[in-house]
Amino acid sequence: MNDSDYMEIALAEARKSAEAGEIPVGAVIVLGGDIIAVGHNMTVSWCDATAHAEMIAIKEAGRSKHDWHLNGATLYVTMEPCPMCCGAILNSHIKRVVFGCHDSEIGGVESVFNILTHPYLNRGIEVLGGVLAGPCSQLLKDFFDQKVRRK
Repeated sequence: MNDSDYMEIALAEARKSAEAGEIPVGAVIVLGGDIIAVGHNMTVSWCDATAHAEMIAIKEAGRSKHDWHLNGATLYVTMEPCPMCCGAILNSHIKRVVFGCHDSEIGGVESVFNILTHPYLNRGIEVLGGVLAGPCSQLLKDFFDQKVRRK
């Protein structure tokens, strides 16, 4: 499987969020070619500001590995991670982050902040943005358009 294939799985997770009335963001963590965790936004359902797709996937991956260190893992997420999620990515030692669309409001990877590649951190995290950006951003656009129509 390649980056686009894994991002398609993250998009499927994001659709679960949308169906639950959550902002549609999905995440997948891959280690050694195997999917070890998935997650999708649950902030509204769980009444938890930390229940972002990335955070849920990172927690699940740690449980599945019985280790919070995710050395060598790749995180696929449909939208650029926020600063909170970037902190969890750094702390869990994820090696690579692949995201779909940028987040111009609070993106922590490239759009607003450059947390993962900040020279003082020197973690060597590889970042690839824009994978399936069109479908990822369209899912968000459709979700918010539908919310506006409901009001």
